[in-house]
Amino acid sequence: MDTSQKFNLRTGLLVLLVLLAALSRLIPHMPNFSPLAAISLFGAAYFKKTWQAFLIPVAATWLSDLLINNVVYAAYFPSFTWLYPGFYWQYGSYLLIALSGLLMLKKVNITRVVGAGLMATAIFFLVTNFAVWLGSKTYPQNLAGLISCYVAGIPFIKGTLLGNLVYSGALFGTFAWMQQRYKLVSADR
Repeated sequence: MDTSQKFNLRTGLLVLLVLLAALSRLIPHMPNFSPLAAISLFGAAYFKKTWQAFLIPVAATWLSDLLINNVVYAAYFPSFTWLYPGFYWQYGSYLLIALSGLLMLKKVNITRVVGAGLMATAIFFLVTNFAVWLGSKTYPQNLAGLISCYVAGIPFIKGTLLGNLVYSGALFGTFAWMQQRYKLVSADR
């Protein structure tokens, strides 16, 4: 198998793993237990081109959002929904997570993946709860309101952290196993 075929197989495998993880959002789960941050970390670690590390995970997120918003939760949207209100905060958090993955996962090992999963949890928590607070009628628009908003978000950290760690383990572990088992995909970024 030549280098070009190996690259195409490797890229195709990465995209397939990302899409399967994104579609797993359709499986019933606890609040915030999601593959999306893990997808961003996985993409940052393994896609050879930086644009792929950002675009492919966000595209997978958007495709799964289309299914969730227009099939699973269609009753909550008056018409076909391409993007839900405030989507840019959540998507922005995934882009920041991918950026942190580019920095933290230049060399992939268990310690770095767990550390990146913890960092992803913090990024998602800080960005999305800030978005909830900003312009909110529920929380006063001052430091006390922001702190109250973050405190109210604490119960959801468990699902976020577990999702990040479980899905990171599944994605990184599956890819590592395939690299060893089939010797068809290079470990290089």
